[in-house]
Amino acid sequence: MSTPFLHVEHITMQFGGVVAVNDLSMDIYPGEIVALIGPNGAGKTTAFNCITGVYEPTNGRVDFMGEPIVCNHPRGKMKKLYAGEEAERYLSLPTVSYTPDKITKRGIARTFQNIRLFKSMTVFENVLTAMHVRRTSNVFSATFRANRKEETAQREKALELLKIVGLDDVKDELATALPYGKQRRLEIARALATSPKLLLLDEPAAGMNPQETLELTTFIRSIRDQFGLTIFLIEHHMNLVMDISDRIYVIDFGKQIAAGVPAEIQNDPRVIDAYLGVDEDA
Repeated sequence: MSTPFLHVEHITMQFGGVVAVNDLSMDIYPGEIVALIGPNGAGKTTAFNCITGVYEPTNGRVDFMGEPIVCNHPRGKMKKLYAGEEAERYLSLPTVSYTPDKITKRGIARTFQNIRLFKSMTVFENVLTAMHVRRTSNVFSATFRANRKEETAQREKALELLKIVGLDDVKDELATALPYGKQRRLEIARALATSPKLLLLDEPAAGMNPQETLELTTFIRSIRDQFGLTIFLIEHHMNLVMDISDRIYVIDFGKQIAAGVPAEIQNDPRVIDAYLGVDEDA
């Protein structure tokens, strides 16, 4: 197997005395669709936040395309409070803590569990705004309109992207006026507008009916293939997860309990126990 595209190594996220993610390690390879699943409160979104710079993990390292984007170890008061594992592993390494915008520029884009569209903007404006992360113009060139060629190219690209995702017919509507399923699709389109190599989707099927979920499954596959993406998603819809995933990681109480292909995960007793509970009288 090739070198991991995303390498998550011994990540622990501790809030005070609460360990939300505990010594989590994962590898994602180019072109894969990988799912992270687990019961509510298992630490899935916290793990995403550590990867994308929203949180600075208490301990651990994340490499993207062979370069560290996160590296930390317990510091200050956390040296005494730390309840995770591998506390000494990264002491000799320099701390690396990229902000979300820098991680986006490196090629990682994400969506959120709760839709975060620009409410006062149109569908087209939402996508165009996301493209600004790739702009090469500065204040001087913008002031004197020396960036007109780049601006025109980005507007054309935004329209092309809306056609690809099937939203070109509503490009002038306010984003919040769209039906829920189309808002989800627009949020993914906005993430694609940053030209990512790795796309993280946090519960993309949340709130969707069965037909919308089926359409989303086809849509995720199509954008993976058309844009040459690697996709990492959190999802509770097990039909979608089992249908679309190359591999699956399962966490419970912040710790990995299983990893494998869908058939292995479906029949893993630890996964079944985590979702259904254990009968203490058995």
